[in-house]
Amino acid sequence: MSAFGKDGVTGLYETHLPVARLERAIDFYENRLGLERAYTNDERRVAFFWVGGKQSGMLGLWETGTAPLGMRLHFAFHASEEWLLDGCSRLRDAGISPLGFHGEAVEEPVVIGWVPAMMLYFKDPDGHSLEALHVLPQPPDRAFGIRSLTAWRQYAS
Repeated sequence: MSAFGKDGVTGLYETHLPVARLERAIDFYENRLGLERAYTNDERRVAFFWVGGKQSGMLGLWETGTAPLGMRLHFAFHASEEWLLDGCSRLRDAGISPLGFHGEAVEEPVVIGWVPAMMLYFKDPDGHSLEALHVLPQPPDRAFGIRSLTAWRQYAS
């Protein structure tokens, strides 16, 4: 028996990322993505943001030292279907390039069939791979692979 079980854990609450310059990262997450800053500790060089409100999730950004070692990470935001349908425009309006699963420029969300979910990827100033994702109601279909939302709609109909 697992400690959490199927209904013990309902989502991921907290994610932390290393960033090269805290002020640049704060500007991106607060002013370009529109996340609400929860707390900043200048002495520790860390900033925390609410993601969907404090009951939903939190993102911590920790400034790294000056060592040459860097790390790029990935995480996904839950997003509404409505947001994703307009996501490319929203990202571009914020000066952010919308990307597909393989890092290619896209004009609409992509769908991964085995979930299925529609998603858009983009990068933060430190090169972390960020994703906005909405799980679709259709049954999973591995044969679909990863293609555009337009292709999914044609395939699933």
